[in-house]
Amino acid sequence: MTLLAFGLNHASAPLEVREKVVFGADILLDALHDLRHLRGVREAAILSTCNRTEVYCSLNEADRPQAVEWFHDFHGLSPTDLQPFLYNHPDAEAVKHILRVASGLDSMVLGEPQVLGQLKDAYRAALKSGSIGKLLGQLFQHSFMVAKQVRSNTAIGSHPVSVAYAAVRLAQQIFSDLSRQTALLIGAGETIELVARHLHNDGLKRMIIANRTLERSQQLAAEFSAYAITLSDIPQHLEEADIIISSTASPLPILGKGAIETAIKKRKHRPVFIVDIAVPRDIEAEAGKLADVYLYTVDDLKEVIDENMRSREKAAEQAEEIIETQVLQYMAWLNSLDAVSTIRALRQRAGDLQAEELARALDKLKKGGDPEKILQQVTRSLTNKLIHSPSSQLRQASAEGRQDLIQACHELFNLYDQKNGGKKDH
Repeated sequence: MTLLAFGLNHASAPLEVREKVVFGADILLDALHDLRHLRGVREAAILSTCNRTEVYCSLNEADRPQAVEWFHDFHGLSPTDLQPFLYNHPDAEAVKHILRVASGLDSMVLGEPQVLGQLKDAYRAALKSGSIGKLLGQLFQHSFMVAKQVRSNTAIGSHPVSVAYAAVRLAQQIFSDLSRQTALLIGAGETIELVARHLHNDGLKRMIIANRTLERSQQLAAEFSAYAITLSDIPQHLEEADIIISSTASPLPILGKGAIETAIKKRKHRPVFIVDIAVPRDIEAEAGKLADVYLYTVDDLKEVIDENMRSREKAAEQAEEIIETQVLQYMAWLNSLDAVSTIRALRQRAGDLQAEELARALDKLKKGGDPEKILQQVTRSLTNKLIHSPSSQLRQASAEGRQDLIQACHELFNLYDQKNGGKKDH
């Protein structure tokens, strides 16, 4: 049994590749069920965000290629489409990877906390589908604990850096005074909530929040004195927006080139700043070719993010040290499971031999045998049976010059020279 983490992220694959392998909420449980019933796969979980899609598995080592092949097939892609962008992390590397993801060390924005919530959502989805068990369950819980430790013991979260923050910073560079602008925020999830909070704190006075359900729009709008609308209402309000920031889970674009072009004409060509944080994209890419439209995607935010990342690099070094230690701790627990199964088998074998000899002894006692002689016979017979196989294996090891096995026997049974008072002879 081996652990495997594989997938792609913002560092390994461009946006046009990442958006082809998204597991939306509508297909995630079916995908987990499908993956879990793949030959050799014991446990599985899937993390799918705008910046990464990753699969975590507990499976037979020989079946690792099949799991990766499933990833291609599920999305209707050939290996050549994805292979240049995929990474594979087995065993300890998989553990280190998920700990780094949970702690925000593998994010586009170093140390951002949002991915931890997404990882918890992935864990809950796997629990709901029944695709997670002891190994991955412990790994996820361990990653949550390590993320908390990194936050508590380093300064990695001391600066407000996130994709949402980077989007607002970019808006500030384009519009010197946000208080005079109107922002249209599309979506009502955690990212849009963060965007709204940053814009509100930076003095933006007028905000429109659009979501598929008006109730959720109203909940978020109430917090920031914003105006709530549904997605179908967007065309009527598009011309009002100086800033558009979108982050939904829609599989299809929310805004097309035509709608934006119409709004630009009504605005008399006043410029519009648009940030499309969604994967798959919410805004048709062709809209970026329009005059007076400045369209940015999550990949375009990287320059803004790099500037803020430098403040967290020292804290990240401390976090990496914590993670190295915690990888060893999890692997020690994982390796101990082999000893547990061996101990269980050893106890079972000894118990079977004991029951066998006890039954034979009781039978002899019922027939009137001498108790003392029966006790001597049963203890001698049990001892012989317990040491017969080890003795045979040790003789064979000696003949083959396998001193490692002989030394292991000394350590297992504490067979040190009595002349040394039972202490190991160095």
